[in-house]
Amino acid sequence: MDPRSGAGMTNARDLEFRADAAAGAGDMHGARRLLEQAVMLDGSTAQTWSKLSAMRKAAGDVAGSLDAVDRALALAPLDFTTLLSRAFLLEALDDPQSALAFGHALAQLPDRQDLPPQMQQPVAHARERWGKLQAATERHLESAIPASVAGADRERALRFVSNRSRRTRHYHQDPSDFQYPGLPEREIHDRSDFPELAALEAATDAIRAEFDALVAANAAQMVPYIQYPERVPLRQWKELNRNRDWTAIHLIQNGKRIDANALHCPTTMAAIERLPQPKIRGASPNAMFSLLAPNTRIPPHSGVANVRLVCHLPLIVPPDCGFRVGATEREWKVGEAFVFDDTIEHMAWNDSDKLRVVLIVDLWAPSLSPAERSAITAIIEASDVGFGSG
Repeated sequence: MDPRSGAGMTNARDLEFRADAAAGAGDMHGARRLLEQAVMLDGSTAQTWSKLSAMRKAAGDVAGSLDAVDRALALAPLDFTTLLSRAFLLEALDDPQSALAFGHALAQLPDRQDLPPQMQQPVAHARERWGKLQAATERHLESAIPASVAGADRERALRFVSNRSRRTRHYHQDPSDFQYPGLPEREIHDRSDFPELAALEAATDAIRAEFDALVAANAAQMVPYIQYPERVPLRQWKELNRNRDWTAIHLIQNGKRIDANALHCPTTMAAIERLPQPKIRGASPNAMFSLLAPNTRIPPHSGVANVRLVCHLPLIVPPDCGFRVGATEREWKVGEAFVFDDTIEHMAWNDSDKLRVVLIVDLWAPSLSPAERSAITAIIEASDVGFGSG
């Protein structure tokens, strides 16, 4: 009798239940036979096909197991466990696409740290295979870059390569309040756009001395970097809100000079004045010393407005400190300033047992014309929203 006719037949769910009982009793042949019947009936699911794949694999039928996995994925194409099973089956068949299949599976890996113990070794193997393919892909593509491509152009070409290998990806601007259209999405901006950085860097020792004197004299007005009202839902800021592990000594805050601090730092203020800062009533300029306590991490977050960029001048950097914006990790080096887009996801960490201090200043996005800056200034002033710093 045709098992699909339905006359006098048990439905697919009952057959699967009986197959589970047979497998539990050690009757793998019987379980497979029942599952073969179940998948021929209406109502068979991705889970049914996955179970059949496991039974076929246990019987040594790797090709049949792969066919069943493909049937399961036709019904649930993004299921991580099934994708991982497919990759292992392709590997068993020495299929050259197996490494790529491991990458496809890892793309659907649940976003959690606590993998079940039985999954840790398979996932580690998948990462190893996928990592080797990524590295080989990057070596091949990097060799194609002409030797004449150098400097910032070469850095972008290398990022193009790592994006192609999927070791990195493109991060988008995600400002909380102000998204000006058409601005470049660059994680770290080219130094050539900011010739003023050289003078800022030249003043590093004097700026550091003013910071040290300000703190030693107990004259600094120091506040928690994050200060939200308790009623505001915080998500990433829950641990750091009003927490002095991340503090700020504001020199200029939302366009207002903080004399309690600024009067003690004349060289710093003069260096800041030479920078192309937005001057927007109630929002900018902003400049501060940012203090990150030992063993403190700033979670991934994004800033307020993509019309301004953020400049870091590192002053005190112990070992085991770092910074990431998008897919770019940057080691702070004392006296080496850099400019980044804080509306792209970024984070920082101080895993040392010493204090980390960075001077933070906001700057105009260099691609904005004078007319655009004028319009942006008027709109933000009318909005009454401050910038802060990233």
